[in-house]
Amino acid sequence: GRARLSHAEPRARDARSGEEEEEEDEGCYQLYPGHIPTSPLQKALLAAGSACMALYDPYRHDMVAVLGETTGCLALPNLRDKMKHHPEGYRILQERPRIRLSTLDMARLRGLPDGSLGREYVRFLEDNKVSPDTRMPPKFVDDEELAYVIQRYREVHDLMHTLLGMPTNMLGEVVVKWFEAVQTGLPMCVLGAAFGPVRLSARKLQVLATELIPWAIRSGQNASCILNIYYEQRWEQSVESLREEIGIFPPP
Repeated sequence: GRARLSHAEPRARDARSGEEEEEEDEGCYQLYPGHIPTSPLQKALLAAGSACMALYDPYRHDMVAVLGETTGCLALPNLRDKMKHHPEGYRILQERPRIRLSTLDMARLRGLPDGSLGREYVRFLEDNKVSPDTRMPPKFVDDEELAYVIQRYREVHDLMHTLLGMPTNMLGEVVVKWFEAVQTGLPMCVLGAAFGPVRLSARKLQVLATELIPWAIRSGQNASCILNIYYEQRWEQSVESLREEIGIFPPP
């Protein structure tokens, strides 16, 4: 009986330690809440599938989000480095602010003067019936800091609409994507800028090609990195003043 017990106890301990090691291994791969670890092949398949769905239906924001995460392996580190080498961008990386309804004082922003960033941002949200809470959290970015970078990019997207004076219809989205493609280098933005216009009418295509795209490209090239602005501390600043500071030319 003692012999059988002495053999059984090590086996039980070995089984328990194996389970604990497996749990630890699983835990170490999840770098942040909601993170789904994926191999390069899995990322490629996700990128291909999400690209097809996003081209078929540009308003599938979930597919656009997956495409951005699975193809941003070069652009995201570059954006992070730009933030790290800029005083305001570095502070954003350290403090990790979020733009959500739970962090915004909507009543205060509505009470700001017309033309201020905060007032015009709220006006944009209300006129276009959009909410900052619709931005999906990252899942497939295998670096916790880079996950925040793409989250920040998503949450300032509506602020880009505000600064560029563009609505959320297809024409406005294409113009913003051209600006963001030049600014960020994200393949998702490049794809949206290149293929978004196929759904536009001939008249809108002419305006886009002759006026809006050249302006968006020039503004994107001239502007400083859009992720280096602590927008939450600029609500009182006028949109015109912030455009001039960043380097965005007045909309045509």
